[in-house]
Amino acid sequence: MPSAAQLSAMPPPPAHQEHHFTGSARVRDLVIGMSDGLTVPFALAAGLSGAALSGRIVVTAGLAEIAAGSIAMGLGGYLAARSDAEHYASELAREEREIVERPGDERAEVAEVFQAYGLTAGEAAPLVDALAQRPQAWRDFMMRFELGLEAPQPGRALTSAATIAAAYVAGGLIPLAPYFTSLPVPAALAASIAVTGAALLVFGYIKGVFTGAPPVRSALQTAIIGGVAAAAAFLIARAIS
Repeated sequence: MPSAAQLSAMPPPPAHQEHHFTGSARVRDLVIGMSDGLTVPFALAAGLSGAALSGRIVVTAGLAEIAAGSIAMGLGGYLAARSDAEHYASELAREEREIVERPGDERAEVAEVFQAYGLTAGEAAPLVDALAQRPQAWRDFMMRFELGLEAPQPGRALTSAATIAAAYVAGGLIPLAPYFTSLPVPAALAASIAVTGAALLVFGYIKGVFTGAPPVRSALQTAIIGGVAAAAAFLIARAIS
């Protein structure tokens, strides 16, 4: 066993660093864009293939759908992010007013939050008093722990729109890729089914790696869910055509 002098001469242990995944919003946008990009253009191409149309027509229609779909999906992501930011700003202003106009009620709400975590009223009291001396920290505390709202990242709306649109384009080109070749339409459809299924597996695996979920399970879940969605869309497209 080392002596006290030896212990004091030893270098300090490296600082503990925790690695947490913080890109959940970006991953959500990628999942939305990629999953729709893989399934919707595939269904359109498959439906048109079933109508015995030429590969050129399938490619033209598919590219038009990818362009329209990416714009629509990106716009939807932009509006959703803007709505979240506006909601946060509205609630932030309300909390600031209530801290000034109704400090007693706000102090009681802070105490309730602490008591929900198991603290007694006496234990929570000095924490409430400390927060009351820091209005900005008090406001931020109420936003997070009372309302469950996180401050939106600057530029989140544009980033979300661009991410969803780009992921939709990238996903949509995968099922269309076989139709760019000289393969007959039936063979291109079979190849499209294969590459779309493989892409869903790979995408699900990568998603699991980034989110911390078991990658194999994530890959299978993504492939099954995407496959069911693609099959349903395919059957609808075939029925219409």
